[in-house]
This record gives sequence, C-alpha cells and structure tokens, in this order.
Amino acid sequence: MASGQSVHQMSNVGMSTNILWHDCPIQKQDRQKLLQQKGCVIWLTGLSGSGKSSLACALSQSLHSRGKLSYVLDGDNIRHGLNRDLSFKAEDRSENIRRIGEVAKLFADAGVICITSLISPYRKDRDACRALLPKGDFVEVFIDVPLHVCEARDPKGLYKLARAGKIKGFTGIDDPYEPPCSCEIVLQQKGSDCKSPNDLAEIVISYLQKSGYLQA
Repeated sequence: MASGQSVHQMSNVGMSTNILWHDCPIQKQDRQKLLQQKGCVIWLTGLSGSGKSSLACALSQSLHSRGKLSYVLDGDNIRHGLNRDLSFKAEDRSENIRRIGEVAKLFADAGVICITSLISPYRKDRDACRALLPKGDFVEVFIDVPLHVCEARDPKGLYKLARAGKIKGFTGIDDPYEPPCSCEIVLQQKGSDCKSPNDLAEIVISYLQKSGYLQA
C-alpha cells in the first residue's frame, strides 16, 4: 500500500449493505477556490403564501448579479420529479425534507450556494437537515408572516380549499407549523410593513457577506 493511502472499511448504511465510500482528490475547498465563494444551504421556511419562492428567486438573481453561483430547490418543483412518489402525510413530508436536505448537502459540497424554498413545517426535520452540514453552513431563514396575512394572499387558492375541507392536513389550518427556535435570520412581515422580495434578499446577502460566504 502506498504511503498515505487511506483505508476504508466496507459498511452497511440504511438498506444498503457492503458499500464503500470513495474519496475524490478534488475536495470542497478546491471547488470553492474555483468559484470564489463558499458552499452553504440557505433554508427558507414559513407558511404557504409567506413569500418563500419569491424570495428564493430574488436572492438567486442578486447572487447571480454578483457573480456568485446558486441553485434553488423549490418544494413544488422537487415534487414534480425527485419526490413525485411522496404524499403530504406526516411521514412523507419528513421524507420529502430528508431527501431535499441530502441534495442540498451535495450542492453545498460542490461549492454552490443552495437555496431551499419549502414550508418544512416540522422543527425536527429541519434540525436533521442542519445536522448534515458542517457548523455554520446551514443558514435557516424564517419568513415570519402571520397566518391571516398568508391566507389573505392565498396565491395558489390552497387556503380556500383547506377551509372548505377539500385539502386535509394543510399547514396552518389542520396541521401544525413549528417555527424555528434559534434560526440565523428572521424576516418579519406584518400588516402593511411588508418589504419587497428584493429588499429581503439584500438582508440575506448582507448576512452571507459578513459571514464570509461570498469569497473563497
């Protein structure tokens, strides 16, 4: 065996047996140096209608204009492909978040600033995704918009359907939303004092700059 060559033991993970982790000589820090940024996950969470998707797009555009590479994982879009086999039952919602967390981790490891946009109502599921990443690389952003404001907006007409009993287990109506206990950023939107998605994006950008994510 060559000097310095690492040895990996065969292992069992989940339902997989006799698998081996293979390292690549190009590591995260090499990719970050190439991109001149640091990979991380910006996890946007909040009620339906709180403005997560609008903020995700504004944030991605702002990063792009600064020459920074980002990618948005939108909850609805992911359910068109990777998670098309999942329902909105509690156990499937947890699996939905787990899969997105694992994909987001890969993007961050690639040196990309990954923006997730999904309700992710359960605190334990968000915390499990945080635990996948190195300390500091999971930036939880709570878009704190009251239920009555989100319901008044109702951009997809889902609250109306939920109130009519046509959608069961809808977050905020007959299923809980558990707000973060100690997230990195809280964006409060109450009453008429609502900032635009671009203004909110700049708050997140400022955090990323101060935290050193926009440079290698």
